[in-house]
Amino acid sequence: MDLKKYIRSIPDYPKKGILFRDITTLIKNPDAFKFTNDRIIEISKNIKFDKVAAIESRGFVFASTVSYALKKPFILLRKKNKLPADTFSVDFTLEYGDATIEVHKDSISKGENVLIIDDLIATGGTAEAAAKLIKLSGGIVAGFIFVINLFDLPGNNLLKSKGYRTECLVEFPGH
Repeated sequence: MDLKKYIRSIPDYPKKGILFRDITTLIKNPDAFKFTNDRIIEISKNIKFDKVAAIESRGFVFASTVSYALKKPFILLRKKNKLPADTFSVDFTLEYGDATIEVHKDSISKGENVLIIDDLIATGGTAEAAAKLIKLSGGIVAGFIFVINLFDLPGNNLLKSKGYRTECLVEFPGH
């Protein structure tokens, strides 16, 4: 299945100069959504991991199916002040501003392998922050899975240069 047909491109969102790749058109199509999740689950089976983590919010859509299908604990990596218990926090820069993500301090135990899933990799700031959270928690990053790689932006290569395994289902230019 050609997933590109199901991903909408929106120019100048959320700010001028950004070409936003919208997965809502993919997830509203049952066949495309099932195909995407089946592929992510198959890729996940070839990665040794104890827990699956997802980056807020679109990563939740795909990581939850991996958690369910493979019976692995599901960890939420959320925006600042969205988690109720004690957290670890990492600040980072996005293409269009600064942000913070957090994880509960009791989510990951020392030495656990954590697979991180998100919808898209662009500049890599969010993904790199997620990896830092896993390490700060005592965990080990088992790898990353993204639905979309914006191949002309540095994110995927940044993660690979740091020794992380990355898997992507489809590639688009970022501009």
